Amino acid sequence: MKKQLLVAYLFFIYFGSPLVAQTFYVDAQHGNDLDEGTESAPFQSLEYAVNRANTQTGNTPIVIKVMPGIYLLQDKISINPVKITTKDVRFIIEAAVMPDDDEWSPEAMPVIQSISGINSTTQFPHATGILVASNHVTIQGLKFLGNANPQVDYYYPISKEDPDLSDMVISQCYFIGDKESAKIQGGIWAHGRENVVSHCIFYECRNGVLFFYNVDRFVIEHSIIYGAYESAFWFGPQDYPFTFTNNIIANNANFLVGPEDLEYSASFSNSIIANNEGYVGYWSRAEQKIKQISSPNITLDNTLRSGEIQLITNYSVKLTKEHLQLTPGSQGRKLHAGIFKKD
Repeated sequence: MKKQLLVAYLFFIYFGSPLVAQTFYVDAQHGNDLDEGTESAPFQSLEYAVNRANTQTGNTPIVIKVMPGIYLLQDKISINPVKITTKDVRFIIEAAVMPDDDEWSPEAMPVIQSISGINSTTQFPHATGILVASNHVTIQGLKFLGNANPQVDYYYPISKEDPDLSDMVISQCYFIGDKESAKIQGGIWAHGRENVVSHCIFYECRNGVLFFYNVDRFVIEHSIIYGAYESAFWFGPQDYPFTFTNNIIANNANFLVGPEDLEYSASFSNSIIANNEGYVGYWSRAEQKIKQISSPNITLDNTLRSGEIQLITNYSVKLTKEHLQLTPGSQGRKLHAGIFKKD
């Protein structure tokens, strides 16, 4: 009997207890890549932290905690771990202080900026910040700025190039472009199944989110796309089921670009799609521009096409905690779109 109890206990410890993550810390201001990557002795560069994390072979989640600071990318960072097997054994890059934490402030948000030249020729020459080359990846709580290298025409802070990969979650991140000096061609450019964008803000990027091939069951929720000067979204030709809910899409050149014979069965629900110059269009190769589709085959469910939408922008020395959230007078505040998950 005692032997049976011992076996049951060991089984619980191995299979039934919570997974303890393999955790590394990175601190651009106080870290050192010669250290061990612990909380008291963090790495300095995000690139080194990811490369070390990629070598881990355990059966528990791999977590990189990113301390406040500016992380300058000289080249792309590839998430390509030797062992990731399930949704529970994830590769996670997250801010050490998340937006819903009591001690959070805009200054506590890690800033990721690229000065890399062209570092990918997949489909066309471009620069990537973080390349997701694995299943089951989460990136959360980071602020992405544009690429300041004048030789780069197309920059994507986060990309997933392989359409056979699945389960990428991007949550509580800022994507802030500056077309005059550090532009973002698209905040997230991805193929593959089960891509999730939740509680993110895309501000003055050329495009917000681009999902193209094999994007079955993608989710875009509780996010704001504002001031995109080409389009808020580009979606691929397949009519896959998706979830689009509780989003604010305002003051963009276009809401959506897809194929000329665009037809999406899933509905765009519980959102505001307002004050965009164009609505739904397709890319004309002959004319090299976006042309409007007069009667797009999409369904809006409980979604407004007009409304007063403004964001809280910076007019002072210090950013407010509500930076780029909806102003108190804006419609859609009950949708809880934006960087915070807590009310």
